[in-house]
Amino acid sequence: MDTRTPTRWQRHATAAIACWTVLAATVLACAASARGATASATRTCSSANTEVWLGLGLGGGTAGTYYYPLEFSNVGHRSCTLYGYPGVSAYHGALKQIGPAAGRYLGAHVTVTLRPGATAHALLGVHDWGAICSRSVTADGLKVYAPGQSLAQEIPFPFGACAHQSVLSVGPVRAGVGIPGYTTS
Repeated sequence: MDTRTPTRWQRHATAAIACWTVLAATVLACAASARGATASATRTCSSANTEVWLGLGLGGGTAGTYYYPLEFSNVGHRSCTLYGYPGVSAYHGALKQIGPAAGRYLGAHVTVTLRPGATAHALLGVHDWGAICSRSVTADGLKVYAPGQSLAQEIPFPFGACAHQSVLSVGPVRAGVGIPGYTTS
């Protein structure tokens, strides 16, 4: 037998190594492509690129509640997303929370993509404190956590509140600037 001629086993081993090499290269190329796609995907808005403000206008009143658009603007240089409900509470003094956080209006959750300079909103209801409070206080403003964020922003906005229960309710974030007094979102 000639030792320079590959045996059947050697030919199969060489073919298997070649197949594994091609497969490994394909897997690595796919993984690199997936990492690139993930890196270019739109990220969640952060507190550094989100400005929170209240669209005051006249507010719309129905059955003892005034509604205001709570606005979320992307002040960053890249698109970002918001999803879900903002966290909202009343405060006074040195940001001391008054009562529990806002209740939530039921509504479908949608992911809102904000290009740089774009704004989304959530409907904020301020209920008539005089009708429901056993002990009323004056709030100095709102403390707002944009959806998915852990750093609150303060909005100066004095209003009547209850010491031990919330007079606030909020809906999920929606695309576009809210219209003051417009209660369907």
